[in-house]
Amino acid sequence: MTDDVCEKKTAVLGPEYDDLLRTTLRNVIKRMKGKSISRSWGVGGSQEIDTELVQIGTEQIVIESETYIGLSIYGAVKLVDHIKDMVSENSFPD
Repeated sequence: MTDDVCEKKTAVLGPEYDDLLRTTLRNVIKRMKGKSISRSWGVGGSQEIDTELVQIGTEQIVIESETYIGLSIYGAVKLVDHIKDMVSENSFPD
């Protein structure tokens, strides 16, 4: 039997260069009282990667922005799905 709390997943929210998406994700995390724990940035060849560990309540998620991959979140399935839904509901194109 699998415990839902332990199941993890990654969701790609969209392109890493989408400033509206980044702002929307930041606003969602802020509304959820998320706090940044650590952040790292690096370049490898033509790829840039920015990774942030965020604490939301008792859980943690990883927000990652990577060239050619996109803006993604990784963490507990239910939390990732909830954040993804909130971002989708609050993203409005120009």
